Amino acid sequence: MRSRWVVGFALLAWVVSVMPLAAQAPEILTVYSGRSEDLVSPILEQFTAETGIQLEVRYGNTAEMAAMILEEGDNSPADVYFAQDAGALGALAAAGRLTLLPSDVLERVPAGFRDPNEFWVGITGRARVLVYNTELVTTDSLPTSLLDLTDPAWAGRVGWAPTNGSLQANITAMRVLLGDDVARTWLEGMVSNGTVSFDGNAAIVSAVATGEIEVGLVNHYYIYELADQLGDAPVALHYFPNGDIGSLINVAGAGVVNTSDQPGLAQRLLLYLLGNDAQTYFSQETAEYPLVAGIPTNTAILALDQIAQPEIDLSALNDLQGTLTLMRETGALP
Repeated sequence: MRSRWVVGFALLAWVVSVMPLAAQAPEILTVYSGRSEDLVSPILEQFTAETGIQLEVRYGNTAEMAAMILEEGDNSPADVYFAQDAGALGALAAAGRLTLLPSDVLERVPAGFRDPNEFWVGITGRARVLVYNTELVTTDSLPTSLLDLTDPAWAGRVGWAPTNGSLQANITAMRVLLGDDVARTWLEGMVSNGTVSFDGNAAIVSAVATGEIEVGLVNHYYIYELADQLGDAPVALHYFPNGDIGSLINVAGAGVVNTSDQPGLAQRLLLYLLGNDAQTYFSQETAEYPLVAGIPTNTAILALDQIAQPEIDLSALNDLQGTLTLMRETGALP
């Protein structure tokens, strides 16, 4: 009898000892990412390796991811929205779908690269540029303004990615600074000029390198991301001078979705993306501009203070829907 009690007690002790372990569910965050998987998955995987927090990441077009959060409403499973541009973040903030961020997150980056209303924060900076084929286009023939690309001389020679969030944000900036009439005229001119559409920036850079098109509107870092693939291809970057709208400095940024039931964990991910390891990764591996002080910019790219950028409050780029409507009305989007 005594042996049975001993065995029973031992079994009970074992069950009690393992129950807390079984009851502890793994910490999981759901991330909606408008940033491409190739660019951000390495640093997100590193976050999980270092913290043990699992990430369920849904990748897609920045505007589509924002629209999904809006459509899902109070039932959205998203904890964090990682966007390709400030415009989509502003649209979600304006719709009440982001939560206020604490100062220890916001104050890691300069005021110009975060939401003044404290709903989102920039993670990295990126410059809009014109990539060109140096064998087909001479430097003295390059346009001095983004608006010049509607000139008939550029017909059939230019590439863009109308579904890309960064281009959409650039058009929103044009609307903010120059007005809807100018933006409409530019879009109509680009469509009439036979501007060639691509799915994304990488495809544009590749097309310029092969001579399929002569120039293309992209973010600055894609020429470096594709360096191995490009080899000694004749491609270079042109920064529009004189604070032209074509030299917009935007951000990839993030915010915590208001439906998240674990905002503390979500903020922890944002802090990680603003930490030294992640900022160095983006600077050195993807050639983006780090926004946290003390992280050196990749020496391969032009320093931010050498770019004559337009003066604009990035939080004003929140009318994404207005831009999408204008692009559809002009035929830039189907």
